[in-house]
Amino acid sequence: MENRRDFIKKTAVAGLGLALPTASFSASSYARILGANDRVRVGIIGFSDRFRQSLAPSFMNHAKDMNFAFVGVSDIWSRRRDEAESFLKGKGWNDSAFFKARNNDELLDRKDVDAVIISTADFQHALHCVDAVESGRDVYVEKPFAESLEDARKALKAVEKSKKIVQVGSQRRSAPNYHAANDFIRSGKFGDISMVEMTWNVNQPGRWRRAKLVSEIRKEDTDWTRFLLNRPKVDWDPRKYLEYRLFYPYSSGIPGQWMSHQIDTVHWFSGLEHPRSVVANGGVYVWKDGRVNPDTFTAVFDYGPDNDKAKGFQVLYSSRMHNEAGGTKEYYYSNGGMINLDTNKITSEGGLQAGPAKEMGMEPNLLATTELKSMGQMATGANTGADPMTSLHMRNWMECVRSRKEPNAPAKAGFNHSIANIMATMALHTGKRVTWDATKQDVVVS
Repeated sequence: MENRRDFIKKTAVAGLGLALPTASFSASSYARILGANDRVRVGIIGFSDRFRQSLAPSFMNHAKDMNFAFVGVSDIWSRRRDEAESFLKGKGWNDSAFFKARNNDELLDRKDVDAVIISTADFQHALHCVDAVESGRDVYVEKPFAESLEDARKALKAVEKSKKIVQVGSQRRSAPNYHAANDFIRSGKFGDISMVEMTWNVNQPGRWRRAKLVSEIRKEDTDWTRFLLNRPKVDWDPRKYLEYRLFYPYSSGIPGQWMSHQIDTVHWFSGLEHPRSVVANGGVYVWKDGRVNPDTFTAVFDYGPDNDKAKGFQVLYSSRMHNEAGGTKEYYYSNGGMINLDTNKITSEGGLQAGPAKEMGMEPNLLATTELKSMGQMATGANTGADPMTSLHMRNWMECVRSRKEPNAPAKAGFNHSIANIMATMALHTGKRVTWDATKQDVVVS
């Protein structure tokens, strides 16, 4: 007899609706009313490098203060389950009753898990989030929220119906410098956004590669069918399992991994939920190692109100993995100057000077220099080696699980950045302009 989560996976493949069969445990049977002194018991869905290096340390920065604890792990690869247990026990970060589950069904069928952190493969985030909220759990889910519009819609619908707390790993939404920039733009002092330039450049041939693990993993030690979820059924491929960020449709690569963080700030600062259109180009120009997703990517977006084409601005996004010049940059421009989220300064650079203004019978327009509050000015918790931005973001999720307030990066924000990522990826793969049809609420390839 198939269980509820198997049913979800089958209906995802068939493209059916979200009607669910009666489960052996209702969502409400899992829910607990958490008092200030109740421990929040957290399960780990996917023991990834991201979880080990950033999410776990960020969680432990605040676990004692907030009374949260890791109680178990779910991973379909036996090696990862053992590594999770060893890693957490070695640091004293596990609960005494810590368990290992072979898959998410086993974890979510337990009654001693209140919330989960999802750090699985990119294309799995949305459907794993659906399973978690429908079983009554609060969720921290890594970005990208979804890699297909169908999955994004299912996840958003499930989250909104469940009323569970879901924080998407778009960490900029918890950083004080980004909050200060948002407040300044929303105040009207910046003027209208006229253009945004964003870059994310590295020179890392091994980025997203896992050559040693690829040589060591065995098909019989994992569950390839569960891994694929609603993606096409193909033969076992350890590279797609472990290096999924290099292979579409398991990941969009640069758009989902890096652009999702940055484009999310565009939606946040402007109040716009999606681009009006996007064109994109890219390719594998340097790291010719069998990957499908580009090592070089550029997208140009048009943003603005759907009902007023006279208003708007352009976003230029570029990223390369073979030359780090330029690093990670985010520049917001108006006629009066710019916000530089690298230096955390608002300046008059590039603003309308007196000479050119006078020629046209206009007044100069120059912003006053302003310092934005930086990460260094913000306490981020205990010293566990976590990066400050993720630590603040994790803290916000914990606080919202207790208060039931909306987190800084709710599911709707994840849904919106997914639309931008999906449109850019479609533009890349088709070589055509992709637009958003506001009437149909759908993407159009033109």
